[in-house]
Amino acid sequence: MIKITSKQLEVTAPILARIESRFEKLTRHDVSLINPHVIISQEKTFFKIEASVGIPSGELFAQAKHENLYAAITAMGQKLEKQLNRLTHKAEGQRFEGVEEAEEEFEYELNVA
Repeated sequence: MIKITSKQLEVTAPILARIESRFEKLTRHDVSLINPHVIISQEKTFFKIEASVGIPSGELFAQAKHENLYAAITAMGQKLEKQLNRLTHKAEGQRFEGVEEAEEEFEYELNVA
């Protein structure tokens, strides 16, 4: 259940469908989404979308601004997906593990003539 708060405009069925489709992409990572909340506001010439989603290992937050409401929703969804992807694959990116193994195998020799 996604909670959507809109300050200056009415949330229509197409807007709701676009937001739900972006959150469906997040569920592909097999992580439970806790209390997703989206805030839509319209400022002078652009729309501002903020989303916060709780996950078991922390919280995701994304904000996007664009002149087109649907483009802002897409940008917000991409930012959330990028954060979730980074968190779910963090264990696979052990960058320093290979460096430590290489240092252990290397022997230092000093030739003094």
